[in-house]
Amino acid sequence: MTSGDITTDSILKDEKAEVNLIAKDKGILAGLDVFKRVFELLDEDVTFEFYFSDGDEVNNKDLVGKIRGRAKTILEGERTALNFLQRMSGIATYTKKMVDALDSEHVKILDTRKTTPNMRIFEKYAVTLGGGYNHRYNLSDGIMLKDNHIDAGGGIREAVEKVRSLNPFVKKIEVEVENFDQVREALEAKADIIMLDNMEIEEIREACKIINKRAIIECSGNVSLENINSYKDLDIDYISSGAITYSAGVLDLSMKNLKIYWGRYVRSKIKKRRFVTIFIRKSKAHFGRELGKKVWCNKTGYSPGYSNTQGLWQGHCVN
Repeated sequence: MTSGDITTDSILKDEKAEVNLIAKDKGILAGLDVFKRVFELLDEDVTFEFYFSDGDEVNNKDLVGKIRGRAKTILEGERTALNFLQRMSGIATYTKKMVDALDSEHVKILDTRKTTPNMRIFEKYAVTLGGGYNHRYNLSDGIMLKDNHIDAGGGIREAVEKVRSLNPFVKKIEVEVENFDQVREALEAKADIIMLDNMEIEEIREACKIINKRAIIECSGNVSLENINSYKDLDIDYISSGAITYSAGVLDLSMKNLKIYWGRYVRSKIKKRRFVTIFIRKSKAHFGRELGKKVWCNKTGYSPGYSNTQGLWQGHCVN
């Protein structure tokens, strides 16, 4: 907001309100703390009551929670908060679908660095809630020699030797390969991880035989929800997929049923009980007189037949 919410500022001041957070589709919830933080940055007095947690599955029409606070704060933060929550929940939901479609106990699904700018930390967190795993977070986390690195280094062997000479032994070296000759060259260079990039299923089977457990095997390249199950029975360790983040879409969530608490309608429980008590006692006295019955009450107070002690009606009426 460059100069405030001109729509909301025109119709509201400091009224209190409550609104429901509702799921409009089935999926995995992710990002409730981020959702909360948006409102807290606007007003620290906003409160939340959630009936689900991150990682839970929600269904269409589920009441996820309630948000209470200044109506202006709720309306100002609504879209930004929902954008985070819907995006993260969409990624968690898509990841869960990928995991279920793969249906493998030994192959793990990884994300990539193909994330939305400024959203990587949130999107990678969402992947874990859907049952996936994180690849390196950034370029400082791991050594990965891709095709351009290999070309720049003069070949796989030369590139591996250069990075090994300048990095500690605890850092694993991953090499991206596209054919069987490169697989053999990566093995000879003693790469820790070999990424089979854009290979067909039968090519992957043959590459796994060549590697023969001498390196960790990762597959990548055009892996999606539609084809991931074909990797299920391969002798590989990981599948990395950019689609897990950039093709995920969003989970439809909405803030609905806003209720404004206008001051003249606010009544405490004590005031409500006091009103009901007065009404009942006056009704008894009225009907008693109408029926010709003798009604006895304390004769002090502001109203005939009743006394007012400490602000509460204390009249005792007997027949």
